[in-house]
Amino acid sequence: MAKLIIVSNRLPVKLQEKDGKLNYQTSEGGLATGLGSIYKQKDNLWIGWPGMVIEQKEKQQQIVSDLEGENMYPVFLTETEIKEFYEGFSNETLWPTFHYFSQYAIYEQKLWETYVEVNQKYCEEVMKMASPGDTIWVHDYQLLLLPSMLREQLPDVTIGFFQHIPFPSYEVFRLLPWRKEILEGMLGSDLIGFHTYDDMRHFLSSVNRLIGYGGMHGWINTGNRSLLVDSFPMGIDYEKYASTAASTEVLKREEIFRKNLNAQKIILSIDRLDYSKGIPQRLLAFELFLEQHPEFHEKVTLVMLVVPSRDAVEKYKELKEEVDELVGRINGRYSHINWNPIQYFYRSYPLETLSAFYRMADVALVTPMRDGMNLVCKEYIASKLDQNGVLILSEMAGASKELSDALLINPNDVRQMVDTIYQALTMPEEEQKQHISNMQESLKRYNIHHWVSLFMDRLSYVKLKQMSMATNYLDEASFQELSDSYANSSTRLFFLEYDGALVDYQTKPMMSRPDEDLLQLLDDLSSNPKNRVVVMSSRDKDIMQAWLGHLNIDLIAEHGVWVKQRNTGWQTLLSLIDDWKRDVRPILDLYVDRTPSSFIEEKDYSLVWHYRRVETGLGELRARELVSHLNFLASDSNLQVLDGQMAVEVKVNEVNKGKATSRWLNLLPHDFVLAVGDDWGDEDIFKAMPRDAYTVKVGTAYSVAKFHLDNCAETRRMLERLVEKKTTKKPQKSTL
Repeated sequence: MAKLIIVSNRLPVKLQEKDGKLNYQTSEGGLATGLGSIYKQKDNLWIGWPGMVIEQKEKQQQIVSDLEGENMYPVFLTETEIKEFYEGFSNETLWPTFHYFSQYAIYEQKLWETYVEVNQKYCEEVMKMASPGDTIWVHDYQLLLLPSMLREQLPDVTIGFFQHIPFPSYEVFRLLPWRKEILEGMLGSDLIGFHTYDDMRHFLSSVNRLIGYGGMHGWINTGNRSLLVDSFPMGIDYEKYASTAASTEVLKREEIFRKNLNAQKIILSIDRLDYSKGIPQRLLAFELFLEQHPEFHEKVTLVMLVVPSRDAVEKYKELKEEVDELVGRINGRYSHINWNPIQYFYRSYPLETLSAFYRMADVALVTPMRDGMNLVCKEYIASKLDQNGVLILSEMAGASKELSDALLINPNDVRQMVDTIYQALTMPEEEQKQHISNMQESLKRYNIHHWVSLFMDRLSYVKLKQMSMATNYLDEASFQELSDSYANSSTRLFFLEYDGALVDYQTKPMMSRPDEDLLQLLDDLSSNPKNRVVVMSSRDKDIMQAWLGHLNIDLIAEHGVWVKQRNTGWQTLLSLIDDWKRDVRPILDLYVDRTPSSFIEEKDYSLVWHYRRVETGLGELRARELVSHLNFLASDSNLQVLDGQMAVEVKVNEVNKGKATSRWLNLLPHDFVLAVGDDWGDEDIFKAMPRDAYTVKVGTAYSVAKFHLDNCAETRRMLERLVEKKTTKKPQKSTL
């Protein structure tokens, strides 16, 4: 039975060893809470590192056994792997880059190699537990390469990936030396999720600019398969935080804290020690607030909780020293015998203590420089049972896209932060309640369970969509059927698209001239008296004549305007006019002027604007503009606009390859027909074929063809095997 396998860097448990005994403590993280409802069901499984370096085989086996009953499976990492994969590449290369602190990023080949090796180790562990038909959900930046590794080894599984930190803009992401490998790793997924639309947009831009795959409504076609990129804002377990805030234990702690603080107004700040959190900027803003608003002296206290994190690392050590110095300076300048403006705690606290702080805080100051989501602000809102309180939130946090009732600030604008603190401390209670109420309603609906359900439902939708869009792969069994039909037939027709099916697309169209192997293949195929070979192209007839005119084959050029039967001359099937060109040519000239490296190709009865050599992204943008412009023009004329492979073509509506191929089907006897094409313009060919014809699409975009192959090499191999006329052993998919 198919199961769900969750894969993350860490398991949702904290493994500790005391007096030689292993102790397992359940993690309280938001992800663990949200996924707890599904990974414990049936045969589902969570795979990850247990949190300790365990080298003894006996203890490893014990941990495997202990966790099996909890639906968990551990991946054991060495000290070196933790240092180079997790602390090194993940947190000193990816983390700063993805949070827009690329000046802190280190680029060491050794760390990258370990990152690849550990991702491979996770892949091997998943393979031990996975079966065909399973769904695998991979999480976060430590495992960016895992989806493609799994795809290669387990092609029949469904793979989802979710990134919990920001994805940077193309200009920042491109700084990584291993940028293409990272993107290709992620593209092994069926569904890629981010917290915000901005992250999704940045990812799509990087894929387009660095890999060359365009995206339409979030769908990316890699040539072999299609996948979806979407945004899924992560929620919290709202009921958990609301009920905790109402508990007797939390009420007791709140009472104690209020007595100790002896402050009329409390501003709360909770963060892990990290340069992305904006802690120094927050302190500077509070200092300036005290300077500009002396009326709040002895009436307001900033409670700052900083959770220790990697303070042995130099950057974090420097940050800790900076925070300590700022707190000391501000307290030294403003404190009185009964009042310290800042109560600073450098330690972690249990949920009940945090909940008490959430309850008593008049203002929550959540101002990261950059954050994927930030759940602290959501926890604060859920804990405000009396609905009194104000949330000041950085617009650089993913949560700002949902919590529009918060007071949003730019964390780099210290003066704005000062003004906003004053606005928050003086906001009327009625207004506070309205804002908190609105945000609570949103958080209740879009909680962590909704997030999990939404992602899994979307992943199921993607698989159904892929199945409906995809044709069947021409596997060995299908090829044998095709081959037998070929062998048993006496009159055969081949319709073969040139660009994209026999020859790969090139940046310059003239670079796609036929190589010797292709010329030999077409010669061998056409030398059989039973075979009639028709090569089709949107190219100019003179080019087709120069490249293939010496072969004993038929040719179709310019989408079917010109046809040539073997050794006869070229002729047109229709009486066409081309006076429309004088209206369209100036439009194309305008786009050439606006788009460096684009150019126009003029054919007898069509015009083509090429943008293969244009800067990636700009070409696609201009093409969309041009298609829209031309479609408006064509609506009142007899013209058709084709948005093809790095080109936009305008031609007369009556012309298409399907009508041209019908000429051969009507004039020549045939008991075997094979048609091979690659783009949507070739769908006219497939539709014109008889029902018993073999139609093959090159690529995995939606098609009416019966079968598909992945690339030109597979097309050639299929034709070569027909020419060979011998049975071969069952090949792998990539050899066909």
